Amino acid sequence: MRWLVTGAGGMLGRDLTRLLRATPGVRVHAFTRAELDLCDAAAVAGAVRVVAPDVVVNCAGWTDVDGAESDEARAMAVNGTAVAGLARASAERGARLLQISTDYVFDGAARAPYPEDAPTGPLNAYGRTKLAGERAAQGHYVVRTEWLYGAHGRSFARTMATLAAAGKPVRVVTDQVGQPTWTADLAERLLLLGAGQAPPGVYHATNAGRTSWYDFAKRIYALAGADPGLVEPVTTAAFPRPATRPAYSVLGHDAWRPLPPMRDWNSALDAAWPHLLSGWGSVVGQAVGVGRQ
Repeated sequence: MRWLVTGAGGMLGRDLTRLLRATPGVRVHAFTRAELDLCDAAAVAGAVRVVAPDVVVNCAGWTDVDGAESDEARAMAVNGTAVAGLARASAERGARLLQISTDYVFDGAARAPYPEDAPTGPLNAYGRTKLAGERAAQGHYVVRTEWLYGAHGRSFARTMATLAAAGKPVRVVTDQVGQPTWTADLAERLLLLGAGQAPPGVYHATNAGRTSWYDFAKRIYALAGADPGLVEPVTTAAFPRPATRPAYSVLGHDAWRPLPPMRDWNSALDAAWPHLLSGWGSVVGQAVGVGRQ
C-alpha cells in the first residue's frame, strides 16, 4: 500500500511518517512544505500522478491562528483552495484522502462533547478556512483534532515542560477546556482510517477526557518535579488576541464505534513524557503568560 503524506516536516507529519515506515506492507512518500507546495496545483497533481498512492494524508496547512485574522485570503488558499485541488487529484487516482481539521470549526458554546455531525460555526478566520477544507474534502475522510503536542516542533506541552524544568512561574488560562492530544496516538488513528477500517466521513481524533490549559500545565509541572503552584490561573481576558478562541472544545467520538476510542489524555501524556524531556530547550525570562496558540 502506497501512502503520500504532505506537511511531513511538521509535528504530526513526522510522527505519521515514522509510523508508516515501520509498518509492514506500507511504502510512504513524504513531502515537506519545501518539497511540495500545496498551493501549486500542478505540482500536487504531478506528485499524486507519479506516486500513484492508495492513501493521501494532508498534514500541511496554515496554522497561524492569529495571522489568519489579518490575512484570511492566504490562509484560505492553503487550508481551503489547495485542499480542493488535492481532493480532486486523490479522487482521480482513486486514493483515500485524509484531511486534518480542527475543533475551531465549532463556536465553543457547547457544554457537552460535540458529535461529529454537530452544526459548525467558526469564531475566527482560521476556523473558517479549515471548514472550507472540510467541505473541499467531502466524500473523503475529515479528521478533526486539537491541542496537539508531539516529539518534534513547538507546542504548549513542550513550552510548559521547558518552563517547569527551569522552575519558572507561568500564567495559564483556566476558562478554555479541551483535549490535549499526543500526535503519536493521532498517527495510529490515521493508519486505521487509511487501511480502510472505517468508512469515509467525519471523525474526531483526540485523546479522551477533558481538561483546561491551566490543569494541563499543572500536570506537566508535576511530572517535571516542579511545584504546580508556579502555575497561576488567569482568564482568557488576560491574554487578548486577534483571533477569538472557543471556550469549550471537547469532541465526541461516536463515529469510531465499534473501534475503541483513543486513550485518556493523562495516559497519553505519561507515554509522551520521555519524548518531551528530550526536547527541553533554554528559557528566557522570569515569567511567561501562556494562552492558546
